[in-house]
Amino acid sequence: MKGAILGDIVGSLYEFSSDKTKDFVFLTPSCHLTDDSLMTIAVGCACATSDITDKDSFQATLCRLMREIGNMYPYAGYGRGFYDWLTNEDMGPYNSFGNGSAMRVSPVAWAASTLHEAERLAKWSAEVTHNHEEGIKGAQAIASCIFLAKSGKSKEDIRKYVEKNYYSLDFTLDEIRPSYRFDVTCQSSVPQGIMCFLESESFEDAIRNAVSLGGDGDTIAAMAGSIAEACYGIPSELEDKILDYIDSDLIDYYNTYIDELY
Repeated sequence: MKGAILGDIVGSLYEFSSDKTKDFVFLTPSCHLTDDSLMTIAVGCACATSDITDKDSFQATLCRLMREIGNMYPYAGYGRGFYDWLTNEDMGPYNSFGNGSAMRVSPVAWAASTLHEAERLAKWSAEVTHNHEEGIKGAQAIASCIFLAKSGKSKEDIRKYVEKNYYSLDFTLDEIRPSYRFDVTCQSSVPQGIMCFLESESFEDAIRNAVSLGGDGDTIAAMAGSIAEACYGIPSELEDKILDYIDSDLIDYYNTYIDELY
């Protein structure tokens, strides 16, 4: 969860452009939270304050919190379909397969006690907006990687699970980096986010991998960071920086899920 937020903050300067290098200043005063962090916090609060064994309770709480937090920050970088959903309480899911479902999913893996529960909660969290099968698949893939990593599984175990159940990972970052471009679909950004973790040597390295691809930098970094946190942990000097980017209007929401799930 914190890993997703840090990935988003670092990647916020590179959402639409990157020099395709891992050599960049990791955190600057110009970095900021985007929709990725805001919706991750909303999912975390829903996990902390609802009955996660009850679909209706969880989804009702999640929708309320996503709209509550989202409308506090109307210019956070939402896609058009999601912004319409945020501002219309009567609007239901809109069959999206964008990577919004995967960027926000990380808290469910920490709330879950089994892999099956993590994947079930990922589905529930996705389908309130991203009810296309690819939108659900992307969320479940990221959640399963996080759960497996926090359970001590090896990178090879995680790779095999993803390839068996979700995506082919028959590429390397060096192979795709020259031609990879901005793409907000799950099917063309979630596997890349997972590979940024699998090829990493540390938490920071996973996020640097993500930014170096030059695609949807904040979201790929949020996905890679969320898995990397579960594997490596977060260096305290980086973890402490999160609060520098969270304003007073958001801090209570952030603390609600941090206090409950960490």
